[in-house]
Amino acid sequence: MQTLVKLTERFWYQTPVSDTDRPILGAVVGNEMTLMIDAGNSEKHASYFLDELHKKDIRKPDLVVITHWHWDHIFGLPALNIPSISSAETKTKMQELLPFSWSDKDLDERVKQGVEIEFCAEAIKKEFPNHRNIKIKLPTITFHENMEIDLGGVTCVLQHVGGDHTTDSIIVYIKEEKVLFLSDCLYANMYAPKNNYTVNRTLTLLDQLESFDADFYIFSHWKAATKQEFITEVSMLRRFANLTNEFKGNPQAIEEEYKVQVNRELNEDERETLQFFVNGFNLDLD
Repeated sequence: MQTLVKLTERFWYQTPVSDTDRPILGAVVGNEMTLMIDAGNSEKHASYFLDELHKKDIRKPDLVVITHWHWDHIFGLPALNIPSISSAETKTKMQELLPFSWSDKDLDERVKQGVEIEFCAEAIKKEFPNHRNIKIKLPTITFHENMEIDLGGVTCVLQHVGGDHTTDSIIVYIKEEKVLFLSDCLYANMYAPKNNYTVNRTLTLLDQLESFDADFYIFSHWKAATKQEFITEVSMLRRFANLTNEFKGNPQAIEEEYKVQVNRELNEDERETLQFFVNGFNLDLD
């Protein structure tokens, strides 16, 4: 069950749903405007978020920002009759979705062609079990590298950071609240023959994210992480990136050295991350 959580004085977020791939949605409440972060994976998802805000007497969103082009962050846009903001690259990638049909048959065909991911196709079928009248509504405002929005008493910085998950990823830094909305930027690239991280993109991304002074970090398909949880995640990713580079993508050598450095066996998450870096290293060789 989804819950609306007040994290700081001016930032609220709605918890995710893994089964239908609903990501976290956020609301930054200023004295003059409210900014919604991401539009949800369906009009139903977006409308539910608005209803929950209303129940808490939270000012309804005046603007919505889209963090990247993936379906679970944009399909709710038609339910929002407000200006929408994205990077110019995100709008371009969304335009590529305009010709698509979303029937089971067409989704399955795109999975076969490698255009769509099976996990996403199945989640779309679950989120839209009956009537699948999906519309792609394009953003009304775009920017290139960064943009700052003063909501009245609270400022949001929109910054393009890219990364392996998708090159158009942006983050939202809520200055006064010290909240960094990461969305999906720290996740691996799923639109590839094998899920992967690449060394250079990962290290560049981590450098950018660590330049922000935050107390909370929002991972769209996980939770609001603390600074220490973020530091732990960053440390793991840096270790694997550097070891992948050092040992030229050799999984056994990377694992052995990692075990020495952390003084224990790898956990499930670390084993998966190691494999993603090996996959990315091998892709660079192809």
